[in-house]
Amino acid sequence: NVTIMAPADENECRQMLYTGFMLDGPAVVRYPRGSGPGAEIMETMQKLPVGRAEVKRTGSRVAILAFGTMVEPALKIAERIDATLVNMRFIKPLDTDIVLEMAASHELLITVEESVVAGGSGSAVNECLAAAGMPVAIGNFGLPDRLVQHGSRDEMLADADMMVQGIEAFVQTRIAQIESAAPATRRA
Repeated sequence: NVTIMAPADENECRQMLYTGFMLDGPAVVRYPRGSGPGAEIMETMQKLPVGRAEVKRTGSRVAILAFGTMVEPALKIAERIDATLVNMRFIKPLDTDIVLEMAASHELLITVEESVVAGGSGSAVNECLAAAGMPVAIGNFGLPDRLVQHGSRDEMLADADMMVQGIEAFVQTRIAQIESAAPATRRA
């Protein structure tokens, strides 16, 4: 019964800490070391709706489901390729409604997280889709399951090819894969 949250920026982190304090149960706010993207801090505190994601941008064909600090770089990519961007906010409970909505309305889902793909947030999205029997192309982008050398956050992300360029290359590869699929296997 633990709630796990992943803030996209400084303000969301503050609101999540408040939300966790207000919950009647254990809560975790997962945030990385270093500074945030420089979001404006709201003076008032508000409890976020638990387990609810936030659509940051509406696009077509591709939906990017970004967790935590990956929202900012994912937004840049979503704008370039006209993709929908969802700030997932909650790792647990996962917003299964938004996952299923995105799967029903997009040809390709991409999950982006600053954690290991194996057993991570993307895996939870995959499990949600499998349980619902939703046939949709999906790609999970995150840290590889290997030792990441010590360094600054930016150095470690660069080492794992998790900067904007690496994420965009992954997304473009997955788009190319669905475009080259036989027409009978592609969704309309």
